[in-house]
Parts: sequence; C-alpha cells; structure tokens
Amino acid sequence: MRNKVLSILAVAAVLLSCGGADRARKDVRRHIADAWERSVRCCTADTPDSLIGLPRPYTVPCEDGMFNELYYWDTFFTNEGLIADGRVEMARDNTDDILFLIDRYGYMPNGNRLWYLSRSQPPFAALMVSRVFAATADTAWLAKAYPVLAKEYSFWQEQRSTPTGLNRYGGMADEKLLEEFIGTAGRRLGTDFRAKGWSAEELRRFAEHCVAECESGWDFNPRFSRRCEDFCPVDLNAILYGTENEMAGFARILGSDDRELWEARAAGRKALMIKYFYNPEKKAFFDYDYVLGKQGEVVSAAPFTLLFTRALNRTEAEAVRGMLAGLEYPAGLAACADAPYEYSYQWSFPNTWPPLVYMAVKGLDAYGYREEARRIAASWLDATAALYKKTGKLWEKMTCTGGDVPEGVEYGTPSMLGWTAGTFVCLDEYLHNE
Repeated sequence: MRNKVLSILAVAAVLLSCGGADRARKDVRRHIADAWERSVRCCTADTPDSLIGLPRPYTVPCEDGMFNELYYWDTFFTNEGLIADGRVEMARDNTDDILFLIDRYGYMPNGNRLWYLSRSQPPFAALMVSRVFAATADTAWLAKAYPVLAKEYSFWQEQRSTPTGLNRYGGMADEKLLEEFIGTAGRRLGTDFRAKGWSAEELRRFAEHCVAECESGWDFNPRFSRRCEDFCPVDLNAILYGTENEMAGFARILGSDDRELWEARAAGRKALMIKYFYNPEKKAFFDYDYVLGKQGEVVSAAPFTLLFTRALNRTEAEAVRGMLAGLEYPAGLAACADAPYEYSYQWSFPNTWPPLVYMAVKGLDAYGYREEARRIAASWLDATAALYKKTGKLWEKMTCTGGDVPEGVEYGTPSMLGWTAGTFVCLDEYLHNE
C-alpha cells in the first residue's frame, strides 16, 4: 500500500512541478540566494572564548543565532550548494579552512571550537577538494591539498583502525568532557544514565561510545546499540573508499607514484566491505560489530553512501536499491527503518535528514535508478518547501511521513540550515537539468 501511495505522490509531484510546487521551490531558492552571504564568518586568530581562528572567511550552518562555527561534514553539503549556485570561491574558502585545520591538528575536528577537538566527523575533505578542483582546474592548489589529505587519511588508518581492516569512529575526550557526554546523551535520549547503577568504568566506556557516535554525525541513532566504537560503519568506510579513489585520481593528475597504492587500498576496502557488510540472505547491507563478530540488525539509509561513492557493482547496487522498501516515505528517506527501539533517536524513524537524501538521490542516479532518484528528490524538495512556507525556516531535519517539524527538538533552528540549503539547491538543479 505504501508503494502505491509513493507512486501517486510521485505523479502528483510531476504534475505540480510547473505550478504551485515549482513556485514554492523558487521561493526557497530566493531565500537561500539572499542568505548565503549572511552565513559567512571571519575569525583569523584563536579567541579567549574557544573559537579557533581560520585563514579564510567561512560559512557556518546558519545566517544568525546558533551554530556559528565551521562544521566538518555539514560543510560538504553546503559546498555542493554553493558550487551549484555559482559561489565557487566561498566553497574553496571553506575547503581551505578545513585543510588548514587538518594540517594543524592531523585531523579535521568536528568544528573550529576547542571542545570539538575531542572528535572528527565523517571524512569528506577529499571529496570537497575534488568538487572544488572540478570547478577551478587549479592544479597548483590541488598539489598543496594532496599531502594534507594524505595526513588526514593516516589519522583514520592509525587512530580509527580495527582488526577487520575496516575503520570505526572514536574520540579523544578527557574525563571532564566524558562526564559532559553522559549528560548530553541523557538529555537527547530522555534517560538518566548515571542512575542506572553502572560502575565508574562502565560509565566511562559509555561516554567514550557517545563521543564516537558524535563523531559519526548520527548523534544519536540505534545502529550501534550504544557501542559505537565497536562497529565498522557502512557509511564511514564507503566515504573512505571514495577518499582512496579520489586520491588515486589526484595522484594521476599530479604525476605522483602513489596512484597504484591508492587504487590497491580502494580495491582492498571494497572487498572487505562486501565481506563484512553484505547480507546475502536479506539482500541488504548492515554495519559490522567487529567486537561481537556479527552484523548489526538495524536497517538504515547509511548503505546509500555505497552508491554515492560508487563502491558497488550493479548486482550489489540492486540490493541497496531494494532497501528503499523499508525506508522511503512521502517526505524523504527515514534515517532508520520503523521499528521498536529502546530510545527515541533523532537519527531514526520518523526523521529524514538532508545529507542522507542527497547521497541517496545522487547514488541512485549514478547507477541508473533515475525514477527512484527523481521521485525521492521531488518528494523531499516539495516537503521542505511546504515546511518553509509554513515556518519561514529550512530545518536541519523533518519527519519523513508528513514533512513536519519533529517532536522533542532539543534546540531551535535558524532560518537557513546550511546542509538543508545546499541539498535543496543541488536537488532542485538536478530535477531541472534532466
């Protein structure tokens, strides 16, 4: 029945695209175009209140209010929108600042605040460099970026490795910050974890897993059973596979002898991802619990990252496409399938998030699943435009069932959330450029 509803909605979206829906999207595009410049900040020196100075102006996820830092994986999706809107220099400035932080710390922090040094985020730096280089063809700039990207890759291999050969998330928090994470998890999940009767060591390990989950960007979700450090996540390894392929391409352009090394790394990772993530009985992909030696059980949108970085052959891609049956709804993709979970997670049903929709649409299209890609893009765009019309804001997430503001939002939202804006611009362009 749900597939029938989705088909009807897809037809309706096409019929409306030249009318009300198209006008609503144009209103959002105008708002974004006007707001890009207001999202720019400039801080060239470290400040007493913990802000880390950056050499170039940078965009933050808002135009006013909160989130006044340069965030890591948020910026990839913001940059995609900036480039699509013809603001390549802004995207290049963002990328230069991220490269600066990687060079300074050996990894890209969650954001340019001292407290964000406790973890990184999904490593999109190489993909950002690839996008900027495609728009500028600046080989001298690429040559400077290349060793910095190699430094970040070494961080993930040395600090986030597992016995499987795949990678995990982690953190570098001190005891004081770990205590804060216990409280943060309690607020987000509605549970006083200090009252559970755990030992000091159990609380510390729980907090370390919380830091790792924040590094994943999915804070918090049911995929890792509250033990994020014990899992090899599908999406992290798909992104690192994309990094290895991009680095092989950069090495070719720059005439480096490392090209074959990067290609071998990518090929090796692909084989390991199929070995550990693919479930042939369920014809689906799952995260891998390397500590317990078994796959996770949560169906999530993370495997669409495998399509986004083109890590699969056609048969394997078909398995990911098949996962839409449990994740696609009228306003986008659920982060995780509807199921009885222990806590109310923001990165789970019924919430849909722009980066997940973006990577699913682009990944599906890359493998020729254009009907599905266009349907999801149109549904999400129209739901986002409708919520903007209702509230005057571009929200960081919304419900996938009705395109509403989720219940229990821990913090407010500014009038333009960066990755929502970037995703909106790119998917709107995608539908119009067919």
